[in-house]
Amino acid sequence: MAKKSTRTTPEDSQASTTDSAATSTASEATQAATSATDDQAEQTTAVDPTQQITDLKAQLDAKDDQLLRAQAEIVNMQNRNKKEQAALLKYDGQALAKDVLPVLDNLERALATPADDEAAQQLKKGVEMVYGHLQDALKKHGVTEVAAAGEKFDPNIHQAVQTVPVDDDHPADTVVQVLQRGYLLKDRTLRPAMVVVAQ
Repeated sequence: MAKKSTRTTPEDSQASTTDSAATSTASEATQAATSATDDQAEQTTAVDPTQQITDLKAQLDAKDDQLLRAQAEIVNMQNRNKKEQAALLKYDGQALAKDVLPVLDNLERALATPADDEAAQQLKKGVEMVYGHLQDALKKHGVTEVAAAGEKFDPNIHQAVQTVPVDDDHPADTVVQVLQRGYLLKDRTLRPAMVVVAQ
């Protein structure tokens, strides 16, 4: 059996050289692309120190602002609570005082009733004592009578239920008569005085 001879022709040698060159070029291109990608990644991951400091300062300023706002809100809440507590203490007993005022009115009506005999006079003296003690107790807790008769009409403490013509003794907007006493609890109106006003 005859051996098959293998010959390398000039064309085959040239083709082999071309393939080798192409492979080398492709490898170099791949390496260049990989290197470029690595450079881009390094540039992306690298942080500018100046920018980083600026960002951190901005974050710190934002936190400081939040802290200041929170502290201010706490101070405001404390002030509101103090005012509310002071108001509660100042006007403590307001509801009770309002409920007692009709009792005071009834005692005044009883005292206005004529006492014809000795028994009625003794009873009237007893009512006067109770009335006086009740007034003292109310004053002790800051309940005072509204100044009305002869005073200038004040809608904050007076309630006009009737008007009369102006005369020499009663200028315009002057309280002529008190129909029902008014009372204050310190500087707050418990009940306005019902009055007749000159108009």
